[in-house]
Amino acid sequence: MGQKPRRDPDALPERSERVRSNSASAQNRPTSTPAPTPIADAPEKQSDTDARGRRGGERLTTLRPVASPARMRSRHWGLIASFVLGVLLPTAVSIVYLFFVSADQFASTVGFTVRREEGIDATAGLFGGLAQFTGTGVTSESDILYEFIHSQEIVETIDARVNLRGMYSRHWPIDPVFALDPSVAIEDLLFHWQRMVRISYDQSTRLIELRVLAFSAEDARRIADEILLEGQRKINDLNTAARQDVMRYANEDLDVALERLKKSREAMTQFRIRTQIVDPDSDIQGRMGVLSTLQQQLAEALIAYDLLLLQTEMDSDPRIAQSLRRIEVIRDRIAAERNTFATASHEVGELSENYPELIAEYESLSVDREYAEESYRLALAAVDAARAEAARQSLYLAPFIRPTLPETSEYPRRFVISGLVAVFLLLAWSILALAYYSLRDRR
Repeated sequence: MGQKPRRDPDALPERSERVRSNSASAQNRPTSTPAPTPIADAPEKQSDTDARGRRGGERLTTLRPVASPARMRSRHWGLIASFVLGVLLPTAVSIVYLFFVSADQFASTVGFTVRREEGIDATAGLFGGLAQFTGTGVTSESDILYEFIHSQEIVETIDARVNLRGMYSRHWPIDPVFALDPSVAIEDLLFHWQRMVRISYDQSTRLIELRVLAFSAEDARRIADEILLEGQRKINDLNTAARQDVMRYANEDLDVALERLKKSREAMTQFRIRTQIVDPDSDIQGRMGVLSTLQQQLAEALIAYDLLLLQTEMDSDPRIAQSLRRIEVIRDRIAAERNTFATASHEVGELSENYPELIAEYESLSVDREYAEESYRLALAAVDAARAEAARQSLYLAPFIRPTLPETSEYPRRFVISGLVAVFLLLAWSILALAYYSLRDRR
């Protein structure tokens, strides 16, 4: 029997590739598989296969089942449905509402600041700059005005004047998102006010800029004018309160100084009535004049006595005895006058008071009266300064942008809002889908 041709081992990978292909192309393509080998040749075929496995076992490829074609499953349809319902549909609804239902809104711009008319103090300027550098400082009038624009008070005042509910409910209920229900409470109106009035405040420059939104250009400008008027009224109220405080404090200080002056003068009057001394200083000067006169008379008497001794030699001369008596009287009077300045008593009717104590009391009363008079003069000057300060306006509202009249509607920003809605919905859907499949794979 002739020897059968052997199959090349390199043909095995090619055969595996043909097996992996689809059955239709495998049937149509001509095969190079050799004819079936008779049964008698089976041992020889088995030995040839073992030899080929030993030479290149790595070339042999294990035949695996052919993968079935991919097809949509229920979870895939659920993911697509969630994407459509959670992202595409809300985005489409938002776009339709923004471009075909929502009403146009006009924006009026107004800018102002609070100015103070006062002198610049070098020390205050230094500490003011330091406070600005460190980020600390006292609350200014601009901060008060900024909070006032956000308050319920200005909303109630402007609503009573221009009917804010009627302006903002013009497109209700066609546009329920941006329009206002006319029957809302004041708290809801305040919330809608904070949406429609957008404030930009720079604390470093104290500049306030407003963008007032409304459904018509005239309404936006009118509301901006009302805000400017109410801001000026609030600044005037602050001015009035400051003036009243300054005048009240100045008048209170003046009343205290006047009362102190009255009491000091009354005490001085009571002292004069009790001591019957109008001015102790003048009384002392008078007493010093008397003492000087007595000393002068004593000197004259001593000179006369010496001359008398030179003129006569008789000790029994009556003029000598008379001169001696005169000298003794003058000396006793001088001693008495000097004693009254230190320890002698001052007889006033039925009263007997120490003269030095009277002088000390008078000096104390004089000091009190001088202090009261000086305080009164300073209080009068402070009242005059406060009246001059109150006569002029120290605070005023300085607008640097008058309320503008818009010509085109800028709001709502339809493209921006639509893009944000799509982005946020896509992010939310992605996070939820990932979380769902993460929990599903852990089961």
